Amino acid sequence: MSNGSLVEKRLNHKDRGFHDAPSGLKMSHYKIPLAAKVAGTVFLAVLVPIYLNTYGPANFLWFCDAALLLTVAGMWLESSLLISMCSVGILLPQCLWLADFGGNLLGIHLLSLTGYMFEPGLPLFTRGLSLFHGWLPLLLVWLLVRLGYDKRALSAWTGLAAGLVLVCYLFTPPAGAHLANPNIPINLNYIYGFNDRQPQHWVNQNLYVILWLGVLWLGAFLPTHLALRHIFAAPPPAAGLKLAIRLLESSQRARQGWIHKCLVG
Repeated sequence: MSNGSLVEKRLNHKDRGFHDAPSGLKMSHYKIPLAAKVAGTVFLAVLVPIYLNTYGPANFLWFCDAALLLTVAGMWLESSLLISMCSVGILLPQCLWLADFGGNLLGIHLLSLTGYMFEPGLPLFTRGLSLFHGWLPLLLVWLLVRLGYDKRALSAWTGLAAGLVLVCYLFTPPAGAHLANPNIPINLNYIYGFNDRQPQHWVNQNLYVILWLGVLWLGAFLPTHLALRHIFAAPPPAAGLKLAIRLLESSQRARQGWIHKCLVG
C-alpha cells in the first residue's frame, strides 16, 4: 500500500488519524461533560449580577470568589493548571468556612467567617448563593480526578494570592471602616486580622500582611499542594503540543503522498 493510500485511510478514520493515540489525544474526547460546564456558567450568570449589586465588584477579590470564577473558566478550557491553582488556594480554607457555618447553625461561634450568612438584612436567596463555599471543594476534587494535578499550581496560586492581597490592602476598606453601604466588604481576605470591627494591633500592619501571606503559604497552600501531588496523577505533558505535532505530521505525509502520486502518475 502506498504512503498516500495509507495516509488517506488514516485521515478518513473517525478519529482523523488518531485511532492509535491515547484517549487524551483523540480529537473528539472531552474530559469535562458539557452539562457540568453549562451548569457552572448558569450559576455564575445568576451569582455575578446579584453579588455586584449587593456587595460591589470588590467582593470578587476574596480568594474563594476569585477561585469560583477561575474554576468555571478552567472547566471550559479543561485546564489542569487553573483547577489545580484553585484547589491549592481554597480547599483548606473552605473546610474552615464549613466548620464555622456548621458551628453557627448549632449556636457555636468559632471564627466569625460566616456571620453574614445569618444577617437578616441580606435576602435569603443572596445568602443561599454563598453556599457555593460548600460544594466548590467537592467540584474541584472531581475535576482533579478528571484532569490531574498540575504541580505548577503552588507557584501560580502564590503569585495570584499575593496580587489579590496587595490590591485589597491598597484599595479596599480596612477592618473597622464605616461605610454608607454596610454590605460592601471590608477586611478582604482578613489582611487586618479576623476581627472586622478593628484592625489587629499586635504588630505593624505592613509586616502583618507579609506574615499573613507566609502563614497562608505554610499552613494552607503548601500542605494542600503536597497532598494533591501525592493523591492525584499528573496531567499528560503538553497534550496540546503533541496533538499539534501529530496533525502536522499527518499533513506532511498527505502532502508527500500527493506529490508521489503526481510524479508516478
